[in-house]
Amino acid sequence: MPRILVVYHTQTGNTGKMAEAVARGAAAVENTEVVLKRAFDAGVADLVACDGLAIGTPENFGYMSGGMKDFFDRTFYPSQGKVFKKPFVVFISAGNDGTGALNSIERIARGYPLKRVAEPVIARGTVREEDLARCDELGKLLAAGVEGKIF
Repeated sequence: MPRILVVYHTQTGNTGKMAEAVARGAAAVENTEVVLKRAFDAGVADLVACDGLAIGTPENFGYMSGGMKDFFDRTFYPSQGKVFKKPFVVFISAGNDGTGALNSIERIARGYPLKRVAEPVIARGTVREEDLARCDELGKLLAAGVEGKIF
């Protein structure tokens, strides 16, 4: 049974809503296990055990949140050689355009290396129902791709 890890950081709750939508979408794919964890609670074992990864962050000062950076800092070296080309997707709650946060995540992901398999969902300003629907679809796409091993 494929396991999807949805790891996120939230301060206002917006990225949390998006994470729940991604998890809901992934769980809708038959035979998929979904693990939803805040960045500070997720670790190397979670990363290594998953078959696909969804990363969610608010945009803070044009960068990913400190909580998400902490997750990467704690898991990078211990996971080397254990997550090669693992598929991942990104969702961002942005006060600006989200590109700085996205670029920072993608740069770090190349170092693992992880493989981005879908366009990110970036909610600019207030998270709307259509943003949550796109997050749901993102979760479904990741889970279906891992299940069908199309990545």
